[in-house]
Amino acid sequence: MKKHHVLSGIDRISTVMDQLDGKRVGLMTNPTGINHDLKSTIDILHASCHLSALYAVEHGIRGDAQAGAAVASSVDEETGITVYSAFGKNCHFTQEMLDAFDVLVFDIQDVGARFYTYLYSLSYAMEACSRAGKSMIVLDRINPLGGVKTGGTVLDTTFSSFVGDYELPTQYGLTIGEYALYVKDYLHLTLPLTVVPLSGWERWMRLDDTDLPWVMTSPNCPTLDAALCYIGTCIFEGTNCSEGRGTTIPFQIVGAPFIRAGELEKRLAALDMPGVHFRRVSFVPTFSKHAGETCHGVQLHILDRDKADVFAAGLLLCDTIRSMYPEAFRFIQWEGDTGYAVDKLLGTDVYRTGTMSAEELIHTSRDKVDRFTAATEKYRLY
Repeated sequence: MKKHHVLSGIDRISTVMDQLDGKRVGLMTNPTGINHDLKSTIDILHASCHLSALYAVEHGIRGDAQAGAAVASSVDEETGITVYSAFGKNCHFTQEMLDAFDVLVFDIQDVGARFYTYLYSLSYAMEACSRAGKSMIVLDRINPLGGVKTGGTVLDTTFSSFVGDYELPTQYGLTIGEYALYVKDYLHLTLPLTVVPLSGWERWMRLDDTDLPWVMTSPNCPTLDAALCYIGTCIFEGTNCSEGRGTTIPFQIVGAPFIRAGELEKRLAALDMPGVHFRRVSFVPTFSKHAGETCHGVQLHILDRDKADVFAAGLLLCDTIRSMYPEAFRFIQWEGDTGYAVDKLLGTDVYRTGTMSAEELIHTSRDKVDRFTAATEKYRLY
């Protein structure tokens, strides 16, 4: 299949160099910040302007921190530039962090899912720049899941957190630049914001329809297949089932020591979900939940991306395990956190509490998702 030639915002950085000339430039990025030739955005800006500060999000500026691990401020060995942590206690910029630049550039690949903390690292930086009267430039990147499909639940802001903020659907169908334009209005920010658009991308294109390189967006999202499944299986982070962390295919497999894989496979097959197939599997995570234990469960295979409702598949998988093993299955709280993790991931507690069934939640969420899609039409650049 012919790959469509697409250029990211960093490939078109020359169009905004006049906004960087003579300015101290801050850069919020990570290993996904590369141009089409795989050259780091850090190196590109370091060579072409006064790069004065780097800002690290979850997983670190070079991607060397696991999920949720502390990201410390440091000095980048390659450039000698100070790296400020914009994760954890400093997810909202301190005055010192703001004083280090005149204009802030953002270049990070997202995965198109509300749970990804990079979204909120961007929007919190936008809030800080708005208050300080500083400008921002977002170098746009494609939504690897495409820009057509939206779905899941729309977050109830009662459950706002760093894994879900604002009234976003689980799968929101915007590029990171379009998201920035939406958030600017949603938060009523007075912010000089420039989005450097993509070239050659159309909304129907997923990442593997293009000639763009894939770089792991985080340590546990190693492939596009993982990103596609993540929309549905991320909710297992809020349960005592393994979501495949500590294996080579995280988020594509789900299991636990107490599950009978064959029986689970049969029950899921009976649901006859379009475009997806659940295949029985056993695995031993090397870290995270059930490390060193044999887990039994299923692998989610997406056979038809257009027909598949991956969010529904993940929630119905959870529902099936919950009903099969009511004594063993449980929802969990993250260490040092309050409330149930699944409520934050779903953006509601109606499923955990039994106020709504999985089917009811899927059905009632559709109208809210459609309203979001219609309301954000004006922010679509492509």
